[in-house]
Amino acid sequence: MKTRAIVLTGAIGLALAALTALQAARAGAPAAPGEPARAVRAAAGVAAEGRVITYPDGEVVVGAERSGRLVRVAVSEGQTVRRGDLLAEIESDELRASLAEAQARVAEADAETRLAEATLKRRQDLAQQRIVSPHELDQAQRDLDTARARLETARATVARDQAQLRKTRIVAPISGTVVGRHVDVGEMVETGTRIVTVADLRRLRVEAEADEADAASLAVGAPVAITADGFPGRRFGGRIEEVADSVTLRKLKPQDPGRPTDTRIVAVKVAFAEPTPLKLGTTVELRIQPRAR
Repeated sequence: MKTRAIVLTGAIGLALAALTALQAARAGAPAAPGEPARAVRAAAGVAAEGRVITYPDGEVVVGAERSGRLVRVAVSEGQTVRRGDLLAEIESDELRASLAEAQARVAEADAETRLAEATLKRRQDLAQQRIVSPHELDQAQRDLDTARARLETARATVARDQAQLRKTRIVAPISGTVVGRHVDVGEMVETGTRIVTVADLRRLRVEAEADEADAASLAVGAPVAITADGFPGRRFGGRIEEVADSVTLRKLKPQDPGRPTDTRIVAVKVAFAEPTPLKLGTTVELRIQPRAR
């Protein structure tokens, strides 16, 4: 009787052990106690944080190329512009007057040059008849050279004033949307002062940072799921198009204040798979499908 009880107790214990193992397998428990935690994390995807940016040369801060008072700001934030459109204008009355004076000097120097050319031609004809001396012929040649030099100087002054005048008209270097207007009419600006920021919002991507421990799981072409707080419940598709060749310090401020800011990361660029409603500069969370081992 006692032996039968012992056998029955053992059978029940084996059954419970088998049931526990089956439940653990269904719950996704590791197959072996020594399996690295990294493999479990990779199976769920590599987590990363990022922000929405433009492609290279897709965002330009347009600055003033000369100092002066702004007499016109022709755009506002959110306005679409084409390359070459006027953005703002700096006062140019003094420059226009200087240009007009330089153009008058060109006309004067041109007249003097034509006269010197005619004088030299006459003296060359007279020199062949031995009516004028070689000295007079040399003097006529010198007068012509001087007149031509004055003409070139006057033309250079016109070109300089025209270049300065062009700098008073601040134009869009690219086609895009004005995402920032930094000045108002009447302000005095210096060379390099920010006027507006123009961005091409038609092509956006994500600049992300993944932990250096996940570097081996990152690969160009890997699919990415992108989420943002402003669009709860929505996921945007993407693919990795660049992975940095080196590990660097974190540049983006983590959303979780409890996370360290001095960790080392791998920079990743992610292209959107379709047009996105996300705004330039939006902070996003990424879940990257790891590379197959």
